[in-house]
Amino acid sequence: MDDTFISSPESPVLVIGAAGQDLVGRPLHDLQPGTSNPGRIRKTFGGVARNVAENLARLGHPVTLLTVVGQDWTGDQLVEQIEGAGVDTRFILRTDKYPTGTYLALVDSKGWLHSALDDMRIISCLTPAFVEGFSDLFQESSLIFVDANLAKDTLRKIFSLANKAKIPVCADSTSALLANRLRPHLRRLKLITPNLAEAEILCGRTFDTENPQYALDAAKCLVAHGVEIAIVTQAELGVCYATSETAGQVPALRTDVVDPTGSGDALTSAVIFGFLNGIPIDDAVRLGVSAASLTLRYPGAVVPDLSLEKLYDRLVI
Repeated sequence: MDDTFISSPESPVLVIGAAGQDLVGRPLHDLQPGTSNPGRIRKTFGGVARNVAENLARLGHPVTLLTVVGQDWTGDQLVEQIEGAGVDTRFILRTDKYPTGTYLALVDSKGWLHSALDDMRIISCLTPAFVEGFSDLFQESSLIFVDANLAKDTLRKIFSLANKAKIPVCADSTSALLANRLRPHLRRLKLITPNLAEAEILCGRTFDTENPQYALDAAKCLVAHGVEIAIVTQAELGVCYATSETAGQVPALRTDVVDPTGSGDALTSAVIFGFLNGIPIDDAVRLGVSAASLTLRYPGAVVPDLSLEKLYDRLVI
């Protein structure tokens, strides 16, 4: 990672990956399988890359979003909303090949994820050739963020362009089914923020959850594989993080969980914001936990009035 540093932290972050519509249902009582459950269903905009882009913009950093949405009403509204949040949307691809992506989640009565489906066929339109057409954006950016929804060959092209531009890449492993797409690129990553299941895929091994240090071991394993900063999330248990020089754990903040969607993306965004503003890694992770806590309390993927002041108000000391 010696050749990838943030030389122009004030330059835009280039965010590449998924954007779409979130549909999240929460039952009023314990879930009963095989029947309809009374509950509440909310509809907002989401997608890992889109969430990270909006969080960074709301924290005051310039962001360019490279994603794809359909030629439909949902796509129109998504672009309008994210542009209103301050994100540069000029390079978003519009297509009539597929509808705008959708994430469908069911959380339990306590607010934690029970199961989910996503229809992200549209992400296949973000081809290596399409991304290469925006190679100038890499030269103009402070760093790159990607999610694992992107196809393997597209990720390969992104890492190649980032290497030529000598700028770092941060990534979200997205899910246990997609995390493997990032394994070939671990040595090129400045940051990755998996949960334990995703970390096991990335490390190619399992961790003994009876060992109280299992998440810290997973973070250290990722660093041994070449990642500069690894943060392993543990939901209500907080996060563990590691670099080649330091390691630690930050407990979760006590909070009512309204909706877990987007909380991990908020954490990632705040940590990236910390890098860009010269905040030490230990403090940046605490800002990330603060951002995740705020998002858990909000019925949507991004807190609309997110600010640095709000993060510090919730900071873990």
